[in-house]
Amino acid sequence: MGGTGLLGWLVGTVEPEPVDWNAVYEEELPRVYNFFRYRIGDRATAEDLTALAFEKAWRARRRYRRDRAAASTWILAIARNVAIDYFRRTRLELPIDDAHAESDETPETVAVRRSDLRRLGALMGGLPPRERELLALKFGAGATNRAIAKLTGLSESNVGTILHRTIAGLRAAWDAGGR
Repeated sequence: MGGTGLLGWLVGTVEPEPVDWNAVYEEELPRVYNFFRYRIGDRATAEDLTALAFEKAWRARRRYRRDRAAASTWILAIARNVAIDYFRRTRLELPIDDAHAESDETPETVAVRRSDLRRLGALMGGLPPRERELLALKFGAGATNRAIAKLTGLSESNVGTILHRTIAGLRAAWDAGGR
Protein backbone atom coordinates (compact mmCIF):
# COMPACT_ATOMS: atom_id res chain seq x y z
CA MET A 1 0.00 0.00 0.00
CA GLY A 2 1.41 3.42 -0.98
CA GLY A 3 1.85 6.29 1.46
CA THR A 4 -1.09 8.22 0.02
CA GLY A 5 -3.40 5.20 0.15
CA LEU A 6 -2.43 4.46 3.74
CA LEU A 7 -2.95 8.10 4.75
CA GLY A 8 -6.36 8.16 3.06
CA TRP A 9 -7.31 4.95 4.80
CA LEU A 10 -6.21 6.32 8.19
CA VAL A 11 -7.95 9.67 7.71
CA GLY A 12 -11.13 7.89 6.74
CA THR A 13 -11.18 6.03 10.05
CA VAL A 14 -10.50 9.03 12.28
CA GLU A 15 -13.62 9.97 14.18
CA PRO A 16 -14.41 13.68 14.29
CA GLU A 17 -14.22 15.36 17.66
CA PRO A 18 -17.53 15.17 19.46
CA VAL A 19 -19.50 18.39 19.59
CA ASP A 20 -19.82 20.03 23.00
CA TRP A 21 -23.56 20.68 22.80
CA ASN A 22 -23.61 22.52 26.11
CA ALA A 23 -21.10 25.05 24.77
CA VAL A 24 -23.01 25.35 21.50
CA TYR A 25 -26.23 25.96 23.43
CA GLU A 26 -24.67 28.64 25.64
CA GLU A 27 -23.05 30.38 22.68
CA GLU A 28 -26.00 30.24 20.28
CA LEU A 29 -28.91 30.80 22.68
CA PRO A 30 -28.71 34.63 22.55
CA ARG A 31 -28.41 34.65 18.75
CA VAL A 32 -31.37 32.35 18.23
CA TYR A 33 -33.50 34.20 20.79
CA ASN A 34 -32.62 37.56 19.20
CA PHE A 35 -33.48 36.17 15.77
CA PHE A 36 -36.95 35.24 17.00
CA ARG A 37 -37.32 38.43 19.02
CA TYR A 38 -36.47 40.51 15.98
CA ARG A 39 -38.58 38.39 13.63
CA ILE A 40 -41.67 37.84 15.82
CA GLY A 41 -41.60 40.81 18.17
CA ASP A 42 -43.30 39.12 21.11
CA ARG A 43 -40.95 38.20 23.94
CA ALA A 44 -42.89 35.17 25.20
CA THR A 45 -43.34 33.75 21.70
CA ALA A 46 -39.64 34.30 20.99
CA GLU A 47 -38.77 32.34 24.14
CA ASP A 48 -41.11 29.49 23.16
CA LEU A 49 -39.76 29.31 19.62
CA THR A 50 -36.17 29.44 20.87
CA ALA A 51 -36.89 26.47 23.12
CA LEU A 52 -38.54 24.63 20.24
CA ALA A 53 -35.58 25.30 17.92
CA PHE A 54 -33.08 23.96 20.45
CA GLU A 55 -35.30 20.97 21.17
CA LYS A 56 -35.36 20.14 17.45
CA ALA A 57 -31.59 20.64 17.25
CA TRP A 58 -31.07 18.32 20.21
CA ARG A 59 -33.23 15.61 18.67
CA ALA A 60 -31.40 15.93 15.34
CA ARG A 61 -27.90 16.27 16.80
CA ARG A 62 -26.79 12.90 15.41
CA ARG A 63 -27.52 14.13 11.89
CA TYR A 64 -25.35 17.24 12.30
CA ARG A 65 -22.40 17.15 9.90
CA ARG A 66 -19.52 19.37 10.89
CA ASP A 67 -18.08 19.17 7.37
CA ARG A 68 -21.19 20.79 5.89
CA ALA A 69 -21.77 23.77 8.20
CA ALA A 70 -20.80 25.30 11.49
CA ALA A 71 -23.06 24.48 14.40
CA SER A 72 -24.21 28.11 14.49
CA THR A 73 -25.36 27.96 10.86
CA TRP A 74 -27.04 24.60 11.40
CA ILE A 75 -28.97 25.86 14.43
CA LEU A 76 -29.96 29.10 12.66
CA ALA A 77 -31.29 26.99 9.79
CA ILE A 78 -33.41 25.05 12.26
CA ALA A 79 -34.57 28.33 13.87
CA ARG A 80 -35.46 29.69 10.45
CA ASN A 81 -37.59 26.61 9.74
CA VAL A 82 -39.27 26.95 13.14
CA ALA A 83 -40.12 30.59 12.27
CA ILE A 84 -41.53 29.53 8.90
CA ASP A 85 -43.70 26.91 10.62
CA TYR A 86 -44.85 29.52 13.15
CA PHE A 87 -45.91 31.96 10.43
CA ARG A 88 -47.67 29.23 8.50
CA ARG A 89 -49.62 28.31 11.62
CA THR A 90 -50.52 31.80 12.75
CA ARG A 91 -50.53 33.83 9.54
CA LEU A 92 -50.10 36.80 11.83
CA GLU A 93 -47.16 39.12 12.25
CA LEU A 94 -46.81 41.03 15.44
CA PRO A 95 -45.21 44.45 15.73
CA ILE A 96 -41.93 44.82 17.55
CA ASP A 97 -42.91 45.62 21.10
CA ASP A 98 -40.95 47.83 23.39
CA ALA A 99 -38.04 46.73 25.51
CA HIS A 100 -38.09 47.11 29.28
CA ALA A 101 -37.54 50.63 30.45
CA GLU A 102 -34.40 51.19 32.44
CA SER A 103 -34.76 52.75 35.88
CA ASP A 104 -33.12 56.04 34.88
CA GLU A 105 -35.42 56.62 31.89
CA THR A 106 -38.04 59.31 32.02
CA PRO A 107 -41.63 58.71 30.92
CA GLU A 108 -40.92 60.95 27.93
CA THR A 109 -37.97 58.85 26.70
CA VAL A 110 -39.96 55.67 27.21
CA ALA A 111 -42.86 57.10 25.20
CA VAL A 112 -40.54 58.25 22.40
CA ARG A 113 -38.86 54.84 22.26
CA ARG A 114 -42.22 53.06 22.15
CA SER A 115 -43.39 55.37 19.40
CA ASP A 116 -40.18 54.78 17.42
CA LEU A 117 -40.51 51.00 17.83
CA ARG A 118 -44.13 51.09 16.66
CA ARG A 119 -43.10 53.21 13.70
CA LEU A 120 -40.21 50.89 12.84
CA GLY A 121 -42.53 47.89 13.19
CA ALA A 122 -44.99 49.50 10.80
CA LEU A 123 -42.24 50.29 8.30
CA MET A 124 -40.88 46.75 8.51
CA GLY A 125 -44.39 45.33 8.25
CA GLY A 126 -44.61 46.87 4.80
CA LEU A 127 -41.53 45.01 3.60
CA PRO A 128 -41.74 41.77 1.64
CA PRO A 129 -41.23 38.62 3.75
CA ARG A 130 -37.79 37.91 2.27
CA GLU A 131 -36.46 41.32 3.29
CA ARG A 132 -37.93 41.01 6.80
CA GLU A 133 -36.28 37.62 7.18
CA LEU A 134 -32.91 38.89 5.98
CA LEU A 135 -33.10 41.80 8.45
CA ALA A 136 -33.98 39.39 11.26
CA LEU A 137 -31.05 37.14 10.41
CA LYS A 138 -28.63 40.07 10.11
CA PHE A 139 -29.67 42.22 13.05
CA GLY A 140 -31.66 39.85 15.23
CA ALA A 141 -29.39 36.83 15.03
CA GLY A 142 -26.23 38.74 14.18
CA ALA A 143 -25.50 36.41 11.26
CA THR A 144 -22.90 37.34 8.68
CA ASN A 145 -23.83 37.83 5.04
CA ARG A 146 -22.01 34.57 4.28
CA ALA A 147 -24.09 32.64 6.83
CA ILE A 148 -27.28 34.28 5.56
CA ALA A 149 -26.35 33.30 2.01
CA LYS A 150 -25.89 29.67 3.08
CA LEU A 151 -29.22 29.67 4.92
CA THR A 152 -31.25 31.31 2.16
CA GLY A 153 -29.58 30.02 -0.98
CA LEU A 154 -28.84 33.56 -2.16
CA SER A 155 -25.35 34.65 -3.15
CA GLU A 156 -23.36 36.68 -0.65
CA SER A 157 -23.41 39.70 -2.93
CA ASN A 158 -27.19 39.44 -3.36
CA VAL A 159 -27.63 39.32 0.41
CA GLY A 160 -25.50 42.44 0.80
CA THR A 161 -27.30 44.25 -2.01
CA ILE A 162 -30.76 43.37 -0.72
CA LEU A 163 -29.86 44.39 2.84
CA HIS A 164 -28.31 47.64 1.65
CA ARG A 165 -31.34 48.56 -0.47
CA THR A 166 -33.79 47.54 2.24
CA ILE A 167 -32.03 49.58 4.91
CA ALA A 168 -31.73 52.56 2.55
CA GLY A 169 -35.45 52.30 1.85
CA LEU A 170 -36.27 52.09 5.55
CA ARG A 171 -34.08 55.13 6.28
CA ALA A 172 -35.70 57.12 3.48
CA ALA A 173 -39.19 56.21 4.70
CA TRP A 174 -38.18 57.05 8.27
CA ASP A 175 -36.77 60.44 7.24
CA ALA A 176 -39.88 61.15 5.18
CA GLY A 177 -42.03 60.42 8.23
CA GLY A 178 -43.66 57.45 6.53
CA ARG A 179 -45.41 54.57 8.19
